[in-house]
Amino acid sequence: MTAQTKSDTRYDVVIVGAGHGGAQCAIALRQRGFAGSIAMIGLEPEPPYERPALSKEYLAGEKSFERLYIRPAVFWQNKSVAMELGFAVTAVDPSRGVLTLSDGRSIGYSKLVWATGGQPRRLTCSGANLEGVHTVRSRADCDQLMREIDEGARTFVVIGGGYIGLEAAAVLRKLGCRVTLLEALPRVLARVAGPELSSFYEQQHRDQGVDLRTGVAVDCLVGNKRVDGVRLADGSVLPADAVIVGIGIVPSVEPLLVAGAAGSNGVDVDEYCRTSLANIYAIGDCAAFANVHAGGLRMRVESVQNANDQASCVARDIVGDALPYAAFPWFWSNQYDLKLQTAGLSVGYDRSLIRGDLATRSFSVLYFKDDHLIAIDAVNSVKDYVQGRKLIEAGTSLNPGVLADASVPLSHHTSASPA
Repeated sequence: MTAQTKSDTRYDVVIVGAGHGGAQCAIALRQRGFAGSIAMIGLEPEPPYERPALSKEYLAGEKSFERLYIRPAVFWQNKSVAMELGFAVTAVDPSRGVLTLSDGRSIGYSKLVWATGGQPRRLTCSGANLEGVHTVRSRADCDQLMREIDEGARTFVVIGGGYIGLEAAAVLRKLGCRVTLLEALPRVLARVAGPELSSFYEQQHRDQGVDLRTGVAVDCLVGNKRVDGVRLADGSVLPADAVIVGIGIVPSVEPLLVAGAAGSNGVDVDEYCRTSLANIYAIGDCAAFANVHAGGLRMRVESVQNANDQASCVARDIVGDALPYAAFPWFWSNQYDLKLQTAGLSVGYDRSLIRGDLATRSFSVLYFKDDHLIAIDAVNSVKDYVQGRKLIEAGTSLNPGVLADASVPLSHHTSASPA
């Protein structure tokens, strides 16, 4: 139960972060019969809502914000989850089990779940803080961007060729805007996919009218109070009514690191999502863990699936039913009429092959390591995705040449003998 002390309000579990991971942790605790007090602290004034739809359906005006709520507001009341929304945690005192909030209040905890995700990485060049420079991470980001489009912004420069940048470019083209997309690396999606998929998506965006440029460095943003152009390293200037920056996130873990938690790229956690600080867990985009699906490489995985599954892992640990985290990773991205579904992690692959014909816009890219299928990118190919995922999870040794024949369903190979 919640109890008052001289300096703070205490809860049995405090969840910092009201995104997918934080919401799922509270839900999973109640589903597993946890009867103690729970509080959720969120930086935004909104209760937990779906994030992926922001850069797609919501930005395109295809889905109202009310439809993005993970649960109706009354749900959290009915489950006795106290909500502290619109506040940041500025300090953590692990010895006392106390958090300091941005309004100066203190909140105590017995167990702390850090589910803050990250903040968009900002440009560091001149002009980065001009009006009209946007990120796409929150409702407020999208609302401001939509207002500017309604007010006449039609020429956009998108900086960053990851999923956020590509999805934003697709929506802007759908809205009739002129779009130039800039990627500093030699290809888009370079950190998450092979060159075959990168080349395919580059061509798809160009076919849709996006001026997509790779290997391009930004020198600065130009304008007087409001951005009106992007100066490139070669001195040329691209006109811009607005700029969208999609160059990754910075994990929001500073208070934990200051408090002594181990970590560099995020905060380190063990197989139960426990940090090095007693009674403190971390989940989602900000948590770095030894991934069994990437040969034990310590990494952060930025996906809804990872956040939700780690949240369930923490809930199990808190109620005394611990199970090591080993959830299978999967991802998705919608751009134009293309549905990309990814299963597994292609980190460290030594061979890839294409099933199907890229020209049909329905194909798969398979990634192998030592003749084991470790990941699949399926574009408009749900069957390959579902069947390929089973092959990856089975961990069988396969003949890549046989799998390349798209006329033979991947399910034909699921009975292969384990290596």
